Amino acid sequence: VSVEIKTDGHRWTQDYKLGVPTAPLAQHEATDEHGTTVTFWADPDIFETTEYSFETLSRRFQEMAFLNKGLRINLADERESAKATAGADEAGEDEKHEVKSVSYHYEGGIVDFVKYLNSRKGDVVHPTVIDLEAEDKDRSLSLELAMQWNSGYSEGVYSFANIIHTHEGGTHEEGFRAA
Repeated sequence: VSVEIKTDGHRWTQDYKLGVPTAPLAQHEATDEHGTTVTFWADPDIFETTEYSFETLSRRFQEMAFLNKGLRINLADERESAKATAGADEAGEDEKHEVKSVSYHYEGGIVDFVKYLNSRKGDVVHPTVIDLEAEDKDRSLSLELAMQWNSGYSEGVYSFANIIHTHEGGTHEEGFRAA
């Protein structure tokens, strides 16, 4: 794993092997930029499976971008197998070396998520997404809620805790349904 962080006016890097830093955190040139880049190759000594699906990672990173309003997440597949198939439509030698990539950024956060989900389900009943944000710093609690009715016949409730999708619900979802 290689990590590059642009923060506090500088670019910083550190590499890891088997989860342990291979050298101290290195400070590099000054920069006004900010952001984090993580490059990884799955180690077969640690992971049972070292083949990852670009589509699976892409869906998860898109979900994370929706859940973290304003965050930009870029995913680039630099594996040789991905490069070889990126231009497989006989487009030309230069295009065969393009990296498969996507970028996600949602200023509206979960409001954009609801709009995205409903864009695939049919007509919306009301054009406005109902949303609420609340925070209780004394109890270290925060809540974001967004909902919109559509013309579909089945409900779609997606709940998350600490940006993890709680597929089976939980007390937070039970409380929402009881309210």
